[in-house]
Amino acid sequence: MNNDYSEEQITQFYLQAEDLLYFKKKSIDETIATLVDSGIDEEGAITIINNLEREFTEERKKRAEKDILYGALWCIGGLVATAAEIGYIFWGAILFGGIQFVRGLRNS
Repeated sequence: MNNDYSEEQITQFYLQAEDLLYFKKKSIDETIATLVDSGIDEEGAITIINNLEREFTEERKKRAEKDILYGALWCIGGLVATAAEIGYIFWGAILFGGIQFVRGLRNS
């Protein structure tokens, strides 16, 4: 990326790319074209998009790992509490934990 841009400009380009890609669901080509129209060179626009995609993937993996962990804890906790014969079936914890666990597996 060209070093002729200020830190503030680069931040604005990142925010604009994030908005276009993840909130407005624009394609990569549309996002590149919009960034170029905003004043950044094509190489810089591609670099920004690659960085955002890497960050998004890392964040999604972290979230999936948490879903797996907490889903398992809720499900196992519900099963243990049910097996302890307290007099209740903790179906809410079991179901919630199972769904969260599967969601985490699917997103990992």
